[in-house]
Amino acid sequence: MPTPRPHLLPALLALAALPALADSPAPPARGGAPAAPASAPAKAPALTLEEVVAGVTSHYPPFLAALIEQDITNGRARQARGAFDTTLNLGSTFRPDGYYDGTTSGAFLEQPLPFWGGSVYGGYRLSSGFLPNYNKERTPEDGQFVVGIKVPLLRDGTIDARRVRLRQAELDEQLADPFILRQRLDYVRAASIAYQTWVAMGQRLRLAEELLRLAMERDDAIARQVREGASAPIVRVDNERLVLSRRIALVQATRRFEAAAIELSLFLRDKTTCEPIIASRERLPEGTPEVRPPAESTLAADIARAMEARPEMRRFALTIEKVKLDERLADNALLPDLSVAFQANQSPTGARLKDVESTELEARVELKIPLERNEAKGRLQAAKAMLARLDTESRFAADRIAADVRDSFSALRGAAGQLEQTRRNVELAEQLREAEAEKFRQGAADLLALQIREQATFEARTMEVEAFAEYFRSLANYRAAIAADSPSASRPEKHDFRPAN
Repeated sequence: MPTPRPHLLPALLALAALPALADSPAPPARGGAPAAPASAPAKAPALTLEEVVAGVTSHYPPFLAALIEQDITNGRARQARGAFDTTLNLGSTFRPDGYYDGTTSGAFLEQPLPFWGGSVYGGYRLSSGFLPNYNKERTPEDGQFVVGIKVPLLRDGTIDARRVRLRQAELDEQLADPFILRQRLDYVRAASIAYQTWVAMGQRLRLAEELLRLAMERDDAIARQVREGASAPIVRVDNERLVLSRRIALVQATRRFEAAAIELSLFLRDKTTCEPIIASRERLPEGTPEVRPPAESTLAADIARAMEARPEMRRFALTIEKVKLDERLADNALLPDLSVAFQANQSPTGARLKDVESTELEARVELKIPLERNEAKGRLQAAKAMLARLDTESRFAADRIAADVRDSFSALRGAAGQLEQTRRNVELAEQLREAEAEKFRQGAADLLALQIREQATFEARTMEVEAFAEYFRSLANYRAAIAADSPSASRPEKHDFRPAN
C-alpha cells in the first residue's frame, strides 16, 4: 500500500491547524467586530496509541481486577498444600466410672508424605491407673515413645485425592495466565478502537469547522455583491441558510467528538490517581499515519503464531491435564485398599510392665475391597466423557482461531483497499470544488452548484477519515487475533493493585 499522496498532506495539515472550537471564540456574526487576540497557551503533546495501551496494562481497573485472579489461585494452591501440613494431636482419655479407672494422655505429630500416599507419626503417651491388659495404650510409669509409618500398597499409592487436589490447584495457578492474557488482548483492542474513533471524530470536527468557515467567508463577499447590485438578495439568504445548516452539523460533530473522548477516558487514566482523563482537542495527532497492510505471504506464519500465543489453546491444554488427573484418581478408586503399617514403642528409661517389653515392634496389614465400585466407575466414565468433549472443543477452537486470523486479515486488506479508493475520491472532489469555486468567483456559476461541490468534497473527506479509522480498527482486531500484544514473559509480574495516594 503506498503512503498518503503528497498533495493531500497540506490540506490535512491545514485542517489540523484549525483552532479548537471549545478553546476559541465562535466565528463573528456578519458585521460584528473581531475578537481580540489572546495569548496562545503551550500546546499539549499529541496523544499516541502507545500511551493509551500503556495505561490500559498499568491503570485500567478491569485489567487490574483480572490480575488479582492470580492471587486468588495462589491462595487456593496454598490451601491445597495444607493437606500435607504437620498435625499436632493432643488428647486424654478418662474413665470416671466403671471397673477400670485408668487414664491415658498423649501428644503426637503426624506428617503426611508427599509420595506414595503414606504418613509418618511419632509422639509420647502416658497412662496411669488400672487398665485392662489388652489395652494397647497401657504404658510403663514413665510413659512411652511411639513412632510409626503407614503406607498404602494399591489404592492411594501412586496417586490419591490430596495429591490430585494439590496438582489441580497448581494447574489453576497456571490457568490464571490465559485468563489474564485474554483480558489483556480484549482490553487493548477495545482501547485501540476507542482511540481510533476519537481521532476520527476529531478529524470530522475539523472538517465541519472548515466547511462552516468557507460559507461564512463567502457570506461577506456575497453581501458586498448585493450592495453593489451584482447579486440578488435571495442569493445571500440562501447562503445564510447554508451557514445555519453547517452550524447545526458542527454542533453534531462536536457532540460526537465529546462522546468519543468520554469513551476513551475509560482507558486513558492518570498515573497517580487512576482517575479518567478526557483528552482535549489539542492532543489530536497531526497529519496522516502511515498505512502498511500485511502481505499475503505472512498469513500462514501469523496463524501459526496465533495457535501458539492465543490463550484459548493454553487453557484447553491445562484443563485437559486437570481432567486427566480426575481420570487417574477414578482408576485409583477401582483398586483394593491394601495398606501396611509399622509402629515401634519405646520406654524412655527402659521401664516395662510385667506383660509388656520395654521396646515393642508392631506390624499391621489391612485390606478393603469395594464390591460394586459404582462410585469409582461413574467417576471414571464422567472423566473419560469430559476428556472427549474437551478434545473436540480444542480442535474446534483451533479452527476458530485460524478463521479469526483469516477474517481479520481479510478485513484489514479490504480496509486498506477502501482507503486507497477514498483517497482518489478526495482528489477528484477537490479538483471539482476548486474548478467550481473559480467559476463562481468569475460569475460563471451559481451558488447552488458551488454548494453541491463543497458538500461532495466534505463527504469525500469524511469517507477518507472513516476509511482511516476502519483500517486502524481492523488492525486492532488483527493484532488481537494473532495475540500481537501478549507479553513476552510467560507469567505476568505481581503488582500492588492499590492506586498510589
